[in-house]
Amino acid sequence: MKHYAGLDVSVKETSVCIADASGKICWEKKVVSHPEDLVAILSDPALDLERVGLEAGPMSQWLFEGLAKAGLPEFCIETRHTKAFLKASQTNKSDGNDARGIAQMMRVGLFKNVHVKTLTSQKRRALLTARSLLQEQAIALENDMRGLLRNFGLKVGVVSRGTLETKIRELIEADPDLADIMEPLLAGRRKLREEFAKLDKKVIHEAKGDDVCKRLMTVPGVGPVVSLAYVSTIDIPSRFRHSRAVGAVLGLTPVLNQSGESKRIGHVSLCGDAMLRALLYEAAQSMLTRLVKWCWLKSWAMNTAQRRGSKKANVALARRLAVVMHRMWVDGTEFRWTREGMAGAMPA
Repeated sequence: MKHYAGLDVSVKETSVCIADASGKICWEKKVVSHPEDLVAILSDPALDLERVGLEAGPMSQWLFEGLAKAGLPEFCIETRHTKAFLKASQTNKSDGNDARGIAQMMRVGLFKNVHVKTLTSQKRRALLTARSLLQEQAIALENDMRGLLRNFGLKVGVVSRGTLETKIRELIEADPDLADIMEPLLAGRRKLREEFAKLDKKVIHEAKGDDVCKRLMTVPGVGPVVSLAYVSTIDIPSRFRHSRAVGAVLGLTPVLNQSGESKRIGHVSLCGDAMLRALLYEAAQSMLTRLVKWCWLKSWAMNTAQRRGSKKANVALARRLAVVMHRMWVDGTEFRWTREGMAGAMPA
């Protein structure tokens, strides 16, 4: 008889539930959240596992890879879909109940599979996240220093990032007490900027060493950070049957709410990868405001801005950038500044 396993993963322990084809719970157990311990339990010769399901989460990629190496039929399932199913099928939420619910999802096939990124993409994503964290902390520290000095009537004003420290030292030069307070903050800010510069150089080196990233950087407004984020997020372009599907996955398409004769198209869904969505928006804004050279994509966006406004045009251009970059990746071509030679109109 076929068996189906549900895994509810937490940091220390994972609740495991095994159900048979009739839905009967065969056994339940808690094991250490480590691939080897899970493989030891699920490799029981008495089990004829058809599907093993675990919810997407912080540890799911690591556990998924370990189960895959052992040859287990594992599936990483979408979080929102799992939450909705469990909420409808159970009254009390617990680790054991969640594992039972996931096992039943595997049995009836009512789940949405999630793509698990390759190890290279995971490392690139970690690099981009670390770079972003250092940048955010440095900016937050700079703003806090401005706020502290403003309490004493000292205004830093508009300065470049390179002259900020010099300006602050000039303001606190006559006040030793303030100097003692600000010096550790300046040292911390300096260290954050130094480490950020190291990771930024690593991102640039990684992007310039990748053929796909170099091709994507031919798109105006797309630099090393955007291209590397795009490649690490999409990971395997062939998992999208159509390039236009990328926009929906990144949350850049409108939400449709239809019931009977009522049909309402709302704002963009904002589902999917928030980092890449924000970077594509910045790339679109750069193309609209800074690009001097004419290109068909900017012309299309400017026409959209005249009809719908600049904000909607920016979002629409970000979505279209995602579509164009996927098509470039699949076709192995560079960005074309004109529509001449393009195989048909690019999907909007």
